[in-house]
Amino acid sequence: MAAKKDIELGRHGEQIAEAYLQAEGMRIIERNWRCRHGEIDIIAEEGPTLVVVEVKTRSGRSHGTALESVRPAKLARLRMLAAKWLATQPQTFETVRVDVIALERFAGDFALRHVRGAI
Repeated sequence: MAAKKDIELGRHGEQIAEAYLQAEGMRIIERNWRCRHGEIDIIAEEGPTLVVVEVKTRSGRSHGTALESVRPAKLARLRMLAAKWLATQPQTFETVRVDVIALERFAGDFALRHVRGAI
């Protein structure tokens, strides 16, 4: 049962992140793009920049913060996935950026932290 709640929490976090990105002026291209190598939570466009977004949602800090859970290996995988996605697209972008949106739920409300160009 805990796994179902985690999936629901993650989906809710992605919805919050998508609304936030749109409010920031980004155009959402795709959500939950998958290939055999992995998944990109959100693919967005900000002007001439392709933005690949990893969304991490936590209901507490017992396993660390949401932001701490995104390790360098995950960021490297996202860069590789961005290249795979781009190879399937007719359009081109001047730059590609990997962002992380970390959401943590406290007393029913979500705190959102957006890290642009996570390294």
